[in-house]
Amino acid sequence: MTSLLPAITRETRSDKPVDAAVIWLHGLGADGNDFAPIVPELRLPSSMSVRFIFPHAPSIPVTINGGYIMPAWYDIKQADVSRRVDDVQLRRSAAAVHAFVRQQQEGGIESRRIILGGFSQGGAVVLEAALSCPLPLAGVMSLSSYFPTADSVTVSDANQTLPVLICHGSQDTVVDESLGKQSEKALRELGYQPEYHSYPMPHSVCPQEIRDISLWIQRLLS
Repeated sequence: MTSLLPAITRETRSDKPVDAAVIWLHGLGADGNDFAPIVPELRLPSSMSVRFIFPHAPSIPVTINGGYIMPAWYDIKQADVSRRVDDVQLRRSAAAVHAFVRQQQEGGIESRRIILGGFSQGGAVVLEAALSCPLPLAGVMSLSSYFPTADSVTVSDANQTLPVLICHGSQDTVVDESLGKQSEKALRELGYQPEYHSYPMPHSVCPQEIRDISLWIQRLLS
């Protein structure tokens, strides 16, 4: 069994048992602290008791950064539109996400009330993780990201109709929005009906996107 990575945990309620979880992966060179502050910004209703888990990626050499060792979910070998990545490492990170799903399920949260989310590199990992997860999930969100394993992912029977949210910035110079649109197209070809949002922002998040993510989470977990 895959051991759990270190992670930051935030809960929306301290006076009520948690009945849902969001596992949210950061981007290249960041760590779990990057998105932990977003929890109060989502302004989820007080009736919802949700656990947010922000894992830390291991530190590995990254080819496009001259082999510099930094937090990364997988090695990126080329920074062009082809985004040649280390698929073995990506799937290893997806397995680490599956371990968090199992942990939450064993702790009493039904897997159908677990959402996976990720930004940039993290978004690529959660697309692979969600579609291949043997346990049925609530949904997956990929933010400012791409889908490098679209042609090789083994889709689980449990998640063939999974809700998918894709958000991307039209001014993104790190991960061009064309890659987000390619993800949407690939998911549709796999039989999914992703919800796609574009924002006039760079490689980041913006207030309107946070509102849209909140509404999407509320819809799935209501």
